[in-house]
Amino acid sequence: MKQSTPPAIEVKDLSKTYEGGFQALSEVNLNIEHGEIFALLGPNGAGKTTLISILCGLVTRSSGEIRIGGHDIIRDYRSARQLVGLVPQELATDSFESVWDTVSFSRGLFGLKRNDAVVAGVLRDLSLYDKRDKQIRTLSGGMKRRVMIAKALAHEPRILFLDEPTAGVDVELRQDMWNLVRGLQHNGVTIILTTHYIEEAEQMAERVGVINHGRLLLVEETSQLMRKLGRKQLTIELGQSIKQVPDQLNGYRLSLINDGSALIYDYADEFKESGIADLLRRLNQAGIVINDLHTDQSSLEDIFLDLLKDRQ
Repeated sequence: MKQSTPPAIEVKDLSKTYEGGFQALSEVNLNIEHGEIFALLGPNGAGKTTLISILCGLVTRSSGEIRIGGHDIIRDYRSARQLVGLVPQELATDSFESVWDTVSFSRGLFGLKRNDAVVAGVLRDLSLYDKRDKQIRTLSGGMKRRVMIAKALAHEPRILFLDEPTAGVDVELRQDMWNLVRGLQHNGVTIILTTHYIEEAEQMAERVGVINHGRLLLVEETSQLMRKLGRKQLTIELGQSIKQVPDQLNGYRLSLINDGSALIYDYADEFKESGIADLLRRLNQAGIVINDLHTDQSSLEDIFLDLLKDRQ
């Protein structure tokens, strides 16, 4: 019988308590599949960076089990670490080294033979090749961040961690970074990113995890999360103001706004268009003239903030 391939990352009952008693993580359970883009969302101090640092072998866990590509990160450290690339939040490079030298050196740190073709390919993918001989200190902040990604990719990892990858970069560079991430995924690389930019997770990630106070509150497909928790509203602009919602419409979640000149209807995703059509017929029967209709749906940011508020 053919054995199934283990997930890219398996985390079971992971906890971390620092000296002094601060618990940064509490019983985190998480599986991340090969080739997916997974976004970890949470406010400052939620435990995002601690989780990534433990997975990358930079911080020691207090308890729990972790496997990277099926390799236990303690018993089979070298095999697990070989699979992982990390782009930390802080820029950390030797300012006086050239771009080429620092990326090549990072490859050597993993015991890999020199391979100029790989290094050149990484630099081209990141639009750094024409700056390969430049000292890092001469580069802009955005280019330095690209160098950090190049260093993480130099040993050809299959799993890439991006800790706040677009923090402090301009909109154009952020779009370039997103395109790069999609290209890496196309080549089979698993991407795990932490971000404060909710739209980044909404556009990029197939699944999101929300973490707060060291606890993983939920893990959900982005589209499913939007469907299940996203609020939808229908705004009904009226031909003339009314003082109250007619009694025959009390079964609907309607509220008056703008001094009675408009109605707001909150409805769930599973409440199909037929429900809206029925509401409109009832409004017409009640003699209420409709001038215009438009709908709004909550964003992932709205959902994220509501989750944090509800689970304080």
